[in-house]
Amino acid sequence: MIQKFLYLEWKAFTRSASFATNLALKILMGFVAAYFILIFLALGVLTFYILEKENFDPIATVNKFMIYYVLMDLATRLLVQKIPVLNIRPMLTFPIKKSTIVHFSLGKTVLSFFNLIHGFFIIPFSVVLIIEGYDAVSVLLWFVAIFSFLYINNFINIILSNKDNLFTIFLVLVAILAGLQYYGYFNITDYSAPFFDAIFNTYWAFVIPVFALIFLYYFTFLYFKRNLYLDAGLASKHDIAKTEDLTWLNQFGTIGTFLKNDIKLIKRNKRSKTTVGLSVMFLFYGLFVFTNGIEAYNNPMMHILAGIFVSGGFLITFGQFVPSWDSAYYQLMMTQNIPYKGYLSSKWWLMVIATLVSTTIASFYLYFGWQIYLTIIVGAIYNIGVNSHLVLLGGAYTKTPIDLSSGQGAFGDKKAFNVKTMLISIPQLGLPVLLFWLGSKFFSPDVGLALVATLGILGFALKNKVFSLIERVYNTEKYATIAAYKQKG
Repeated sequence: MIQKFLYLEWKAFTRSASFATNLALKILMGFVAAYFILIFLALGVLTFYILEKENFDPIATVNKFMIYYVLMDLATRLLVQKIPVLNIRPMLTFPIKKSTIVHFSLGKTVLSFFNLIHGFFIIPFSVVLIIEGYDAVSVLLWFVAIFSFLYINNFINIILSNKDNLFTIFLVLVAILAGLQYYGYFNITDYSAPFFDAIFNTYWAFVIPVFALIFLYYFTFLYFKRNLYLDAGLASKHDIAKTEDLTWLNQFGTIGTFLKNDIKLIKRNKRSKTTVGLSVMFLFYGLFVFTNGIEAYNNPMMHILAGIFVSGGFLITFGQFVPSWDSAYYQLMMTQNIPYKGYLSSKWWLMVIATLVSTTIASFYLYFGWQIYLTIIVGAIYNIGVNSHLVLLGGAYTKTPIDLSSGQGAFGDKKAFNVKTMLISIPQLGLPVLLFWLGSKFFSPDVGLALVATLGILGFALKNKVFSLIERVYNTEKYATIAAYKQKG
């Protein structure tokens, strides 16, 4: 039966209307995965020797900070790890054991990239420990225990995937703990390190995370098995309906009507609200760059990227999935006498307003100097004049329907944020970096900023012509988009 499930998964992937797009994105994601694999592999091999060179005990040091490694892994999963989808409803009408369905769905998560990537760090590090004379049995048991913790994170992510804002909570928790330790108020490693040391130095402590993993898997299995019914666990939950007139937007005509729909969509759905929350987090990305706390970020090229991210968080996260946000009623909308230009203009204005608001809020970066805030303003100009058009144009080819109720149910597409969203934005970042590099190399950083801002202003001036081109693309892709949005599962 598992073999048949795998066959159905492959057919669902290859027969999808968005197969070509998904395949291209998966290839791109493959290159990104290879990059992170190489980083983890290098860390796994070199960590021991780097720590030893600095006169630190390698295993004791790794154990000391392992608590942060585990917590950051959980926070990352809550943000970007998607729960593999199995189209359950059709399966429930066939004589297939519910336990088989649940085991297969949970088993897919075991093979997730977010689990396997850690092997490229922990396995080489363990091998180096054995080569350097550490007890092989202790290393093996330590390895089993650490991977048990990471798989515990995997199942915690599944159980908590319906909860809002958990990523922010865990990230803030890690930041608070790290801050308290840095300033000497509270050191959590004083309590966690002895436990991880005990796992390595004894032959019995490793069973604690192993048994915890077994218990958590069994709990997750029973929870989803009990709710695996068409009229129970998979049933949609209905909230009390609320009406909002937003009549002040009527003065803007068709654009105002679409803006009202977008505002209501953002306020009423988990996926869109989490997107807004993520865009707010982008505001603080500059703190990693402009404070010079990370040496790799202390260069003008990273500064212009930070300017684009800080001012354009909403544009990047929300704009990449226009018109997918409206996929639930896109077919109905296309039967009305609605010009694409009005529809796209409303999305454009929404992104522009959000960019202006983000830039205004980001004025606290004036603390780091006028040049830093000027970089953010230039990034905002480029986002409004160029990137706003690019995300709308890309939306015509991104035929991925969005389930606004994705927060409900255990085996649906529950992640409010998809890593593919960020991957699509990569080409939009290369051009401003190139312009800034050319201006800085041959003249000065101010000339580089001027070039980026000039392109943004030029894009804004040519808005009507660009919109005509985008409108033609949307009309060309109209029926293919409708067909893609009709697909389920």
